[in-house]
Amino acid sequence: MRSGALASGDGLPTVRALAIDLGVSPATVSAAYQALRQRGVIETAGRNGTRVRPRPTVLGERAARRIDVPPNALDLSSGEPDPRLRPSLTAALAAVAAADTAGYAGGGPLPELIALTRRTFAADGIDLAGADFAVTGGALDGIERVLAANLRAGDRIAVEDPGSRGARDQMGHWGVRPEPVPVDEQGIRVDLITQEAAVLTPAHQFPTGVVLSPARRRALLDWGGLIVEDDYDAEHRYDRAPVAALQGSAPERVAYAGSVSKSLAPGMRLGWLIAPRRLQPALLEAKHDSDLGNPALPQLVLARLLESGDYERHLRLVRSRQRRRRDALLAGLAQHLPQARVTGVAAGLHLLILLDGDDDTVLAERAAAHGVLVHPLSWHRQRPGPPGLVLGYAAQPPDRLTEAAQRLGKALTSR
Repeated sequence: MRSGALASGDGLPTVRALAIDLGVSPATVSAAYQALRQRGVIETAGRNGTRVRPRPTVLGERAARRIDVPPNALDLSSGEPDPRLRPSLTAALAAVAAADTAGYAGGGPLPELIALTRRTFAADGIDLAGADFAVTGGALDGIERVLAANLRAGDRIAVEDPGSRGARDQMGHWGVRPEPVPVDEQGIRVDLITQEAAVLTPAHQFPTGVVLSPARRRALLDWGGLIVEDDYDAEHRYDRAPVAALQGSAPERVAYAGSVSKSLAPGMRLGWLIAPRRLQPALLEAKHDSDLGNPALPQLVLARLLESGDYERHLRLVRSRQRRRRDALLAGLAQHLPQARVTGVAAGLHLLILLDGDDDTVLAERAAAHGVLVHPLSWHRQRPGPPGLVLGYAAQPPDRLTEAAQRLGKALTSR
């Protein structure tokens, strides 16, 4: 794609076909495709397969227009946690390495993890009395499993607009139809949902950062469809305690998906699905039929971190450091780009700025030319809306974020 050998709209091989051609595992190809989807470079459109996105991305435009990105570019396009802030997993790995982890773990959690996570879930307002706990390969894996157990190919799903481009592309790959429902300062417009199911991020909406209002929460619970709650980063709230999970108010109708991707490391590929108990047999059967179960080692590592208290200490440390990073970026934007309007609450690993005027893909291109890589908001939209930029601050220290704000100011105020 960088060289131009693959152009916008070109089709890509299926995961299985490319795996056979390259002589690698299908899981490796699938992970690569998912990474490209999350970066807005490719898309999957149901039966039309996977292709290079027709809308030129910053990556594609740099290649086509020969934009010179400075070698010291600051990458604010990622929503991943800073690997330098991750706890050392060495001790936890050593502690569990001697255990018997060679057997199949199944689709449910290991006994070592159940009691520890129950305490954590109770603190988040999650009700396990009428629901079951399944281990997944991440939040998207959990969402896929619950939708597959409830919907057929072609069924409609309400998704937030703007919302996660990667999640939406995945849904298209699964054969269901993600349909946009507008998001405003109170969250998703519940009164406009007409689909069979809804997938949303109520605690910290991506990418706007707003929290679903109490009135909208009540309206959503009164709505009759299946609710899938994607709690992708709610543990990162900096000004107050995170809002309680929606699942706790209606465990028989809400499926709750989360993971350690934003709190520990995406590479652990460990998540959970708290689903209505009536769905559990179908979910476990589907999991067994697809890959015989989950890896035991990541579960045991997490259990060890929870039992020792290292996980909670890690979260407290990360929250304080991430808040300083967010504050540094906000202060820099206020000084160097005062016309930018920041949306959302003090939470998560990213923030959204809204801007007037130009197409935000052009704004992202100009930012890249000044050494700051960002996502244009339009990547995450299905319908037209105001231009904006999504800025991920988790992977950069405060001084670099201040510098990034200064570069953005120069890029977006000069012609």
